[in-house]
Amino acid sequence: MTDTFQFKSGLVMASPFLIAFGCNATAETTAWSPTVLGYEPPTPGLFGDWGGMRTTLADNGFNYALIYSTESAYNADGGFNSDKHFAFTDQTALLFNQDLEQLTGISDAKIEGLITNRNHDDNLTTERVQDPRARFNDLTQEVWGGGSITRLGYLTFSRTFDDRKLKWRIGQMNYQQTFDQSIPCDFQVLSLCGGKSAYAQTWSTWNIHSWGTTFAYALTPELTIKTGVLEQNPSASDRSRAWSFNANGSKGVLLPLEAEYKTIVNGLSGVYNAGVLYTNSPQYDLYTPVGKTTKVYDNTWFFWGGFNQQITQKPGDREQGMSISASMSLADQRTNPYHIVASAEMRYRGLFDARPQDYLGLGVSWFDMSNHLAHSARESNNINNITDYYNPLYQPVAGKAVNFDLYYRLRPVSWLDIQPDIQYWINPGGIKETKNALVIGLKTAVRF
Repeated sequence: MTDTFQFKSGLVMASPFLIAFGCNATAETTAWSPTVLGYEPPTPGLFGDWGGMRTTLADNGFNYALIYSTESAYNADGGFNSDKHFAFTDQTALLFNQDLEQLTGISDAKIEGLITNRNHDDNLTTERVQDPRARFNDLTQEVWGGGSITRLGYLTFSRTFDDRKLKWRIGQMNYQQTFDQSIPCDFQVLSLCGGKSAYAQTWSTWNIHSWGTTFAYALTPELTIKTGVLEQNPSASDRSRAWSFNANGSKGVLLPLEAEYKTIVNGLSGVYNAGVLYTNSPQYDLYTPVGKTTKVYDNTWFFWGGFNQQITQKPGDREQGMSISASMSLADQRTNPYHIVASAEMRYRGLFDARPQDYLGLGVSWFDMSNHLAHSARESNNINNITDYYNPLYQPVAGKAVNFDLYYRLRPVSWLDIQPDIQYWINPGGIKETKNALVIGLKTAVRF
């Protein structure tokens, strides 16, 4: 099966403050803090100061994070294929930025980059949990994607204007450097990892680059408006383009617009966002009636939104407590198989006094697959006169699905995260004939 679904980063749980909420420094007040929302501040790595090298580099404006992460999953019960399998995939990521302001005098000028290496192309979702004849809509291991490959995630230049209210970024970028940053990627289930903008199908996430430029303007310390122009290139995720800087394969442009609002409610931090994405690149109808030509749409839209709000804090420590978050997306179901995707999550940081940096997380996601996709499958079965689901030529009809994920993340030392989880999949892939699945997972991260 060929699928254009893109994949999100599993490193927000492990990386310094290089990824999240970096779009505009003036949009944060001194009291606003994202820690209980799931964004951990930087902590010392396994090798500490690297014999003084990290401090020397930082004094010269160069900062970096080197992180190794793994995600494992085991099908304990159910699913399309009940044969037991332990799936493993891993990733090494280097994030870096070079401060250019001290060299050039340009306000907040910097170069930002990401390089990732992924190995062990082992995906439990398509190998066991879900019917391989159907499009997958979620993953038991969100970091999986693209197989074993080393690629450039992004390489951009950014600076600020207007007393640091406007931030401009340009280069080989990833849209998540600017947009849809209210929810971290801490869960191992893909649909609970970050916001829902990834389900647009027209842009690539985190570790895949394409040309673009973005703008983020802080209208007030709380409200930031974000927009940009990005290349729409279906070939961006191809292995041959892992280090490419050309625009070969581009089909049009992407025009996103998003509002982000950071607030404090009763002394507790929160962030809210809503966005819309327009593209003029040709999108093809998922359903073509017999004897008809496939319809092509040159103007399609996609909407996303979400929030993340701290709701409790422990006495005397606002960096421990509970937060709740939710997000959803709405797509044109004529061309996008993921019509509606929604999720809700709860996080608790420091549930136990002796473990102030540990997290407990519980999330649920819901899918409503495209009715055009369902029409196409039904018509194929009718044409071939197939009614038996177990016939290899039968095309599964996708509908609705619900997935749960419960995790506890242990941080025994500053440089290590160990996160076991339990997943439960109802109608995997939206296929009601597929047995519900119980999956046991383990996510780890080592910061160097």
